[in-house]
Amino acid sequence: MFTINIYLRFALIALFLFGGIGLAFVYGFWYASLPILIGLILLGGYIAFGTVISAGQLAQTQDFVGAEKRLNLTFKPDWLYSTNRSMYYMMKSSFEMNKNNNAKAEEYLEKAGSIELNTDNEKGMIEFQMAGIAAKKGNFNKVKIHMKNLKALNITEPALKEQVNEFEKMLKQAGGGKQANLQRKRGLGYQPGGKRRRPKMR
Repeated sequence: MFTINIYLRFALIALFLFGGIGLAFVYGFWYASLPILIGLILLGGYIAFGTVISAGQLAQTQDFVGAEKRLNLTFKPDWLYSTNRSMYYMMKSSFEMNKNNNAKAEEYLEKAGSIELNTDNEKGMIEFQMAGIAAKKGNFNKVKIHMKNLKALNITEPALKEQVNEFEKMLKQAGGGKQANLQRKRGLGYQPGGKRRRPKMR
């Protein structure tokens, strides 16, 4: 998706708005209307969509520090269009998870989940991340709830479907390991083939 570099956008907003205002004083509003309109459109786009897309592009190149700095250039997250607002909080959650700050990550995900989203793919991304946080905290009852919610959604995004499948495999392997440990612990009381104690000689 085509995006304007955020610093270029800031420069263009200032150029068209302040330049338009200057033209209005010198030549009248008619001459200033077009540059002011362009400046307002650029400003409106920045307020409605923020820096989510460009931050995501940086994250895809593994530049997470740059991506977080870019995301923080969003003016008012609560003013963003619903999809971008949800993605904003999801990305903030991912950055916090990278810092092992699970409580803060969960807080951002809850904010993302409270937003009315348009597609099951968007809802699925939130449920998937919530399941991941619950798994890291060892709360497998919550993991089951989020996985059940995921199964109820019609997820069509191939990358997300693959991640969910891999996560399910990991959970099954973890569950198998726990079961084996439990069986080993239960078997400690009786060990076939163990040495018998000899009776005392009189």
